[in-house]
Amino acid sequence: MRAFTYQRAQSPAEAAAAAARTPGARFIAGGTNLLDLMKLEIETPQHLIDVNGLALDKIDAIAGGGLRIGALVRNTDLAADPRVRRDYAVLSRALLAGASAQLRNKATTAGNLLQRTRCPYFYDTNQPCNKRQPGSGCSAIGGYSRNHAILGASDSCIATHPSDMAVAMSLLDASVETIRPDGATRTIPIADFHRLPGNTPHVETALTPGELITAVTLPRPTGGVHIYRKVRDRASYAFALISVAAIVLPDGSGRVALGGVAHKPWRIPAADASMALGAQAVAGHLLATAKPSAESAFKVPLVQRTLASVLAEAKKG
Repeated sequence: MRAFTYQRAQSPAEAAAAAARTPGARFIAGGTNLLDLMKLEIETPQHLIDVNGLALDKIDAIAGGGLRIGALVRNTDLAADPRVRRDYAVLSRALLAGASAQLRNKATTAGNLLQRTRCPYFYDTNQPCNKRQPGSGCSAIGGYSRNHAILGASDSCIATHPSDMAVAMSLLDASVETIRPDGATRTIPIADFHRLPGNTPHVETALTPGELITAVTLPRPTGGVHIYRKVRDRASYAFALISVAAIVLPDGSGRVALGGVAHKPWRIPAADASMALGAQAVAGHLLATAKPSAESAFKVPLVQRTLASVLAEAKKG
């Protein structure tokens, strides 16, 4: 790990301003992803801004019946909150599927959203990776690609986003609240927060330099049956090969999102609109643009079968 300087921020505005004026600065809270990458010298921040002391660790009801989740709410506390378990069960289930209790106790809401989209080649500093070194190439293309993206990929990157929580947040139409270095605030719909790789896979979110996440808001609950199904290589905690998040209402309508298949959570409006027509129609819309490699082609039928199972379970209530 390379040497770095450190400070504790006293307010969100101060943290954002400090990040903007200090070259190579990064925010740190739980550090469950950042510290690992620093040890491998994949991430080499020159300055860490500790935001743990900020008052961003509460879950509050908001007008209209939704929830405002502070950026520093730990994954354990979010999954266990009675309102989340009752009204946003898909989120609680996704969090519990995402990591061990030790990691959930440290990981934060904002940090979970900001996990680096990555693959084994990202971790291997002896291999070219456009996410680590823009323009160096993508070793996964033409290499080992079994766990990689089948949707939304590009000639620059075929990695998948690892967050289970982000898939549920996408399904729930969450919004991300931020503060910029000049003190201005904005709200980013979760659908626009994560980016597809295009020609700049190292740019993973819509955040601008120094911009700090302060909260995530959930709209009024929809009701219905909530299911999160994660398929992985081993029963212990591992990234998803694919995952399916679904909310199904009594009339058969609803919404669905996929994880483990793209650079961001994958949700298609036409798929939601076809929920009442059955799993085959929904899968057809979700997978319409799929371009798997020979090694990742199994993900297509895996999505189809898992989706069919999830919707059948939902119909049983």
